[in-house]
Amino acid sequence: MVHVTGNQPLGTPNYIDIGVPDIARAKKFYGGLFGWSFQSLGPGAMGYEAVILDGQMIAGIAEVPGEDTGGRHWWNLYFATDDADGTLKRITDAGGEVVQPVGDVFEHGRMAMVKDAGGAQFGLWQGKAMAGSGIVNEPGSFGWEELHTRDVDKARPFYEAVFDLRSEKVDAGPNMEFYVLARPDDRPVGGIARDDDREIPLWVVYFQVADADQAVRRVKEGGGTLKDGPWDTPYGRMADVRDPFGVEFRVIHSTEQ
Repeated sequence: MVHVTGNQPLGTPNYIDIGVPDIARAKKFYGGLFGWSFQSLGPGAMGYEAVILDGQMIAGIAEVPGEDTGGRHWWNLYFATDDADGTLKRITDAGGEVVQPVGDVFEHGRMAMVKDAGGAQFGLWQGKAMAGSGIVNEPGSFGWEELHTRDVDKARPFYEAVFDLRSEKVDAGPNMEFYVLARPDDRPVGGIARDDDREIPLWVVYFQVADADQAVRRVKEGGGTLKDGPWDTPYGRMADVRDPFGVEFRVIHSTEQ
């Protein structure tokens, strides 16, 4: 298991959560797909629950009515920072937008929700008692993330300016424009993919699985849908799927496993 015990460097994806219109149905779907269990965080959490994998909190889930989100639901991706207020200023200086200002989440940490210069939403997480997802890059946890956007030319300089990331173009095949984002220590932390058909840009979360084909079967059995795949890549076998509420995510069995 890849256990995370401390705060990650600036710009590292370090947590995910989701709001859904029916939390009971979502828990049945994701529990069956990934083997997750769920734990209430008490009355002060206003219905927000912990997603548990092998005894570790790896994500959060809450019931959010569709009228509060314009009928859309999605996985939120958070990036690590040791100074949420300072990073928020860098975001607005780079053309981003504040959705929810920095606030304390009990003793766990400090968070904010923002949009980048092209309108893609993401969060900031400054860990205190909780560094973020307790397990990553293992079956049932998130292991990769990509920004799918029409406006690559806005996205690249934004993430470079805010998180000191370097973007490097890689060969992703014909008719594909793709950039890998890497920290100053050269560790890749995500990607940016041009998607001219996408009206609303989105950070797409990849979940590691032991078997991509079996995961697709479980998605369908749980009331989700297969959008595309599974297909093989140099990085692993993956599929593009949706949960019962239309939430987009991908499953991947990485070649490194």
